[in-house]
Amino acid sequence: MLILRKEAEEDIRSAQAWYESQRENLGRAFVTEIDRTLESIREHPEAYPQYFKTARRALCRRFPYAVYFVYDNSDIMILAVLHQRRHPATLRSRGR
Repeated sequence: MLILRKEAEEDIRSAQAWYESQRENLGRAFVTEIDRTLESIREHPEAYPQYFKTARRALCRRFPYAVYFVYDNSDIMILAVLHQRRHPATLRSRGR
């Protein structure tokens, strides 16, 4: 089961709004890319390397964003969707 934390949802909404303000439909393209990344995580969670403690990181192809998640048996919890230049402390502060 894939669980999207409230903070991760807000990360996506915020980035989508910013991209949409830059160019029409770019926000939609961003969300499509995030959906593709989430589906890849759902299919192969162990394919992504551990980044911090038990958190794993999946990089998006088209946008400079990473999806951070923890995988525990069949549950996948999305902790954050962050621009790759964000300070790592942002992820650490969210914990599990």
